[in-house]
Amino acid sequence: MGAGPRAGAEALWRLAAGFLGFVLPARCGPCGTKISGHGYLCPSCWGGLVPLAAPFCSQCALPFEFEAGPEDICGNCLMDPPAFDWARAAVLYDGLGRSLVLSLKHGGRVAAVPVMSQMICGSVMGMTETGLRPDLIIPVPLHPTRLAKRRFNQSQLLAADLARHLALPLDSFSLKKIRSTESQGGLNRAERFRNVATSFAIDPRRKSSLAGKTIVLVDDVMTTGATASACAKVLKKAGARSVGVVTFARVGRPVAG
Repeated sequence: MGAGPRAGAEALWRLAAGFLGFVLPARCGPCGTKISGHGYLCPSCWGGLVPLAAPFCSQCALPFEFEAGPEDICGNCLMDPPAFDWARAAVLYDGLGRSLVLSLKHGGRVAAVPVMSQMICGSVMGMTETGLRPDLIIPVPLHPTRLAKRRFNQSQLLAADLARHLALPLDSFSLKKIRSTESQGGLNRAERFRNVATSFAIDPRRKSSLAGKTIVLVDDVMTTGATASACAKVLKKAGARSVGVVTFARVGRPVAG
């Protein structure tokens, strides 16, 4: 996206936010408390989020229950390395973090998207301190039948706001989900990886735009990394130089199997 369209989109976003603030009082999405501006949380709800903090796996961001070095990786990543190069998350998928993900994904409550994307932005900025220079933001796509039922892709909403914060191009069209899969809920680790295998593909008309790119893949939550790994696999096959993953939340306990 060029500077003109991006500046126009940001101006429209600010205008809409200002109009909303004039018409409706700002309230915290989870609890309804009046707050100073739309898209934020009250102090109490902020306190209900548990940031993902070290030590955690440097590749999949799984929290460790013991002291570990910044380059240590978990047993699952040692035995079966994911296709993505690194992963980071803003908070643990617990308490309010879990509630925000579920209310967005299944309740359509998009008011928390700005604060969720800002927290994800912090994860990306943390990686830039290690030398990361992203070229492109890509959301994990939904299958068309799921998208029609839900009417929006929560990962795309988060990715669009993240791209705006970071002033990076957003690509919501190159990566597609071509096979409808059953819900990952209730599946063990091995079943999750099998369930999403071969379910993503690259639009052949856009393959050249991915060549040599450092890509940040965006999703709402990571459990085993199966979906992110399946996406990263096809992105790298299309020529991406590296693929990192950022999510709002990370499940803190390993999924068996």
